[in-house]
Amino acid sequence: DGEWDAHSDLNGNHRGHCRATDRPIDALLTDLKQSGLINDTLVIWGGEFGRMPVSQGNGGRDHNPNGFGMFMTGAGIKKGVSYGELDDIGYRATVDRVSVHDLHATMLHLLGIDHERLTFFHNGRRYRLTDVAGDVLAKILA
Repeated sequence: DGEWDAHSDLNGNHRGHCRATDRPIDALLTDLKQSGLINDTLVIWGGEFGRMPVSQGNGGRDHNPNGFGMFMTGAGIKKGVSYGELDDIGYRATVDRVSVHDLHATMLHLLGIDHERLTFFHNGRRYRLTDVAGDVLAKILA
């Protein structure tokens, strides 16, 4: 079915999608490395939430916005870094928590854009993509 949103049969769903994406992602990264474009390309693989550490029934799991992982490589990302930790059951980020504002600030930094200066005017005031928060994640930068 094309969707990763597995509220039932999580193992079957994700196994199939991983099989369908594993080799293409490997090929992309291999091509980027061989061509030297990896140094100028930021690759991010992830989503806006993870899965609960316990089943919701039917072998599925509900959404978990409190703790999940992303894969980042390429332009400006330090190789081999694992950043942050979840609690003992994998429910909540507990160490080096990252907000969406931090992620956006870091992505913009890697694109050469100061997230504090990137603004747009709406309803009479200037807004930032990172709102009033967001720190560049210096520990993951090369």
